[in-house]
Amino acid sequence: MAPSDASGKGIHIGSVQGAFAIGDHNTVTHTGSNVQGAAPAVDPAQEALLQAVHALREDLGRAVETPEVRALTAELADTEGEITGSGAAAPGRLARLRTALSDAGAVVSLLSSGAAAVQAVGALLGG
Repeated sequence: MAPSDASGKGIHIGSVQGAFAIGDHNTVTHTGSNVQGAAPAVDPAQEALLQAVHALREDLGRAVETPEVRALTAELADTEGEITGSGAAAPGRLARLRTALSDAGAVVSLLSSGAAAVQAVGALLGG
């Protein structure tokens, strides 16, 4: 039997995670910085890169597979994992992605998602 308040109504609270409030006229503000399992904050430039990487990976799945396309696909997967895991792709990762994009330039230049990825990497690396 659940505990009762003064009115005799039962109250039961199960598992709670995150921010919550009980009672009338309460508000809750939560920044998410210490929530278990919360995704890291991603800045807008990294978010743009993440979206471009995802779109290019999808498009490359329909492209003719060459060694350059395979290498780019692997680098895109690693970049996506790094951004989703830590919130940002490190400069070294960005440099490797830029090289892979350049190496697969013949295919990348045909895809609008490729142009978006090149622009997003350029924005983060400055050029």
